[in-house]
Amino acid sequence: MSLVIAYIGRNGAVMAGDLRQILFRGESSAEKILEEELYGGLVTSDEELTRKAKELSISLMIRDDKNKVSEQDGVLIGEVSSSEGGKVQKRRLYASAGSYAIADLENATMTVRQHGQESNFVVLGNTITKKIAHECIRDQWKNGTLSDAIRIILFTMETASRTTASVSKQFTLFQTMSKVHVAEVIKRDRARLSQSVREKGGRV
Repeated sequence: MSLVIAYIGRNGAVMAGDLRQILFRGESSAEKILEEELYGGLVTSDEELTRKAKELSISLMIRDDKNKVSEQDGVLIGEVSSSEGGKVQKRRLYASAGSYAIADLENATMTVRQHGQESNFVVLGNTITKKIAHECIRDQWKNGTLSDAIRIILFTMETASRTTASVSKQFTLFQTMSKVHVAEVIKRDRARLSQSVREKGGRV
């Protein structure tokens, strides 16, 4: 889990996400130590992450090619995921002009956790990336325009990439002016999820 950040305005929404995917395998106790240090902000560079993984005898793979933000019918969709004990959990953010929602996906179940409206920043990430994002927003945001929000999102992504190895230096950014309500896309995604399960004969 790394960083997805969005701003939902009355006349538009913007969302950015980094590209990093970190996979590691080792003793569960060692994995827990590495996760705590990485997501707690103690590991600031790729070199430190590689060295720490070696010290803990953990096999490590770092990739910067995972797109976490997309656009579907005028709605921006950002997704972060985490894995524990072989179980993958995903959290998805839907945003359009004037509305957003956050949903959790586990196995074949999608549960909407939060709904919101305009004039909101929303952040998905780990402990350190959320801390960085909230500090940047608090210090920089003065109830400005959508352009101001984009500037803050860019600043946040760049700051996070310098502060923690859990975020890539590259990121993607999408913008929409569509006022399509996010509930319509969520409903469609639920239907697709159910269809996928049926096609697999109920297996997940």
